[in-house]
Amino acid sequence: MLNRLDDFPIHQTPEPIAHPATSDRNVYDRTWFNGYAKDGSYYFGVGMAIYPFRGILDGAFSVVRPDGRQYCFYASRRAPTERTDMQVGPFRLEVLEPMRRTRVVLEANDSGLSCDLVFSARTASIQEARQTLWSGARRVMDATRFDQFGRWSGWVRTPEGEFQVDEDVCIGTKDRSWGVRNVGEPETGGAPRTQPPSAFFLWAPLVWDDHISHAIFFDDAEGRPLVREGITAPLYAGVAEIPGVEDGRDRRMATARHRVDYHPGTRLARYAELDLVDHDGSVRTISMEPILKFQMKGLGYSHPEWGQGMWKGELAIGHESFDPRQIDPLAPSHLHTQQVVRTRDTEGRTGIGVLEQVCIGPYAPAGFTQMLDGAKA
Repeated sequence: MLNRLDDFPIHQTPEPIAHPATSDRNVYDRTWFNGYAKDGSYYFGVGMAIYPFRGILDGAFSVVRPDGRQYCFYASRRAPTERTDMQVGPFRLEVLEPMRRTRVVLEANDSGLSCDLVFSARTASIQEARQTLWSGARRVMDATRFDQFGRWSGWVRTPEGEFQVDEDVCIGTKDRSWGVRNVGEPETGGAPRTQPPSAFFLWAPLVWDDHISHAIFFDDAEGRPLVREGITAPLYAGVAEIPGVEDGRDRRMATARHRVDYHPGTRLARYAELDLVDHDGSVRTISMEPILKFQMKGLGYSHPEWGQGMWKGELAIGHESFDPRQIDPLAPSHLHTQQVVRTRDTEGRTGIGVLEQVCIGPYAPAGFTQMLDGAKA
């Protein structure tokens, strides 16, 4: 089973590119973006992924503005053999220049959402450490991710009207990841769990005047660190100044720490801090004040109907909208969020960025116990 990528010298196994090196049914390859105005006046998210052994290609686009509804477009199809075919119905991604510029197009459809956007990088590609998580003796996540920070230009149309996206105003993050992680319909059968499922994840890509900082956290139910990573990297004026795919100027911290203060009765951060701990022991503390919330279910994360990697038929398109202020914050599909945050560090620098969080099941440091039917037990 060949595709156009097989004409390039990129093979990692004796198999064609269309044949993953693992037989795990949860293998995936995903492109994801966010974009947000520096003043918090809008946020949009973009996602598209292929699941080779599930035979699915799906994508989503979602937009929210302060004190307004969040609008969501979803699409799914049978996965094409051709991996360069990144289109699902009216929604498509176009790689204009690898590691530099990507176009996102959503043509007019029944959702009332459409867009024509171009992401232009302002950093080289930043590879996160490989993320491998275990459930007993089984690897439930084994993935590589790289990030790029950049800016957006173009337009977005919603049922409430159209707004222009100016690169002087709109910044964002590109996230490319691939490997294995739980997606799609859950597996059935086998012995029941002896412990309730749990997951704690924070992800904080932040933009400053002349650099970016980034922090990644996975914890277990007791708060013990599974993944701790802090990174800083240069921010360039534009695509032409980025020296290469990687520029070698990333600075990897010795470790990172987090502190989260939650809205009462929820698992949503109302304030957070992180520490970037350098190898000499010096600590840069960054405070994060949320100004706009985005529900990640708008891109399929934990969505009961449009979850990622779920078979919907040869081609299926859907949409919805909801008021983020009116939802149950403890419903399982509402636990995963990103919030646009204003930032300040111990040296007085200010910036803007995003805090992504999800906390499922018990988490001892916050006093959270098992989730039962969407309520905190």
